Amino acid sequence: MLNSRDVKQRARELGFTHTGIARAELLEEEGRLLDEWFRRDYDATMGWMRKRREERRDIRQILPGARSVIVVAVNYAAEAGTGTGGGPLKISQYARGVDYHDVVTPRLEELLKWMRAQVPGTEGRFYVDTGPVMEKAWAVRAGIGWLGKHTNVITQDYGSWVFLGVLLTTLDLAPDAPAFDRCGSCTRCIEACPTQAIVAPYILDARRCISYLTIEHRGDIPAELTERSGEWIFGCDVCQDVCPWNIKFSEPTDDPAFHETDGTVTADPSALLRLTPEEFVAKFRKSPVRRARWEGFMRNVRIALRNLATRR
Repeated sequence: MLNSRDVKQRARELGFTHTGIARAELLEEEGRLLDEWFRRDYDATMGWMRKRREERRDIRQILPGARSVIVVAVNYAAEAGTGTGGGPLKISQYARGVDYHDVVTPRLEELLKWMRAQVPGTEGRFYVDTGPVMEKAWAVRAGIGWLGKHTNVITQDYGSWVFLGVLLTTLDLAPDAPAFDRCGSCTRCIEACPTQAIVAPYILDARRCISYLTIEHRGDIPAELTERSGEWIFGCDVCQDVCPWNIKFSEPTDDPAFHETDGTVTADPSALLRLTPEEFVAKFRKSPVRRARWEGFMRNVRIALRNLATRR
């Protein structure tokens, strides 16, 4: 019979730095907090997040007969501690390399195939930030890490520079103990946020978040927020850069998929401004940056260059 230790060993072989297991059950308190977040419209224009809310609360509606939730994480830090790549414009560390969906998803698929080979009849569903699954809530329950006040999951080993994946299964596996909140009285992330998007510990207003504005938001950005967004052209790492857990414990990933390969960060800003829609698609074909679309990316570059000129 397959046990938790076997699953974790196979996950390590597939390249995951962390693996935790939780019982498949109702996320009652987490669901309540999510509803309150929606009520305050903190999800901005991301209306898709409100769909399939009952499945988000109870993943057994996604996979009838689910007994366990396997949560995996992989370190993606491009640099030790913090850093923005050394260029005049800034891009979030998570977008330096290949799109994480294209890396984590095949590994989860391989893990499920292996589980089915070991125990015929095993059912499973896996998600990498693509389905009605509250990955961060499950990561806490599975002991991967705790939810930081900036709303990112923090691990003791690598800080918050980790990608998450979730695999639901009908296998009955021994669960891990939930992670303990180790943020203490620290509020550095809240104080450092340029746009005051962290409105309270553990609560983020996406409408003010630079990551949301530079990736998901379409159209113009309010002037008040553009002036505070600095030189970020895709995403933002400020709240993570100031986190003591990242400063002290993060290590550069040894996974080549997450290392920058084409000079995205240090590229000549004027060259970025000259990108045609076709060139943008070609340049960022395998990168998360393509999610901003050409129009949004060009908007971000113009804003960042204006802010850079003002600062200088």
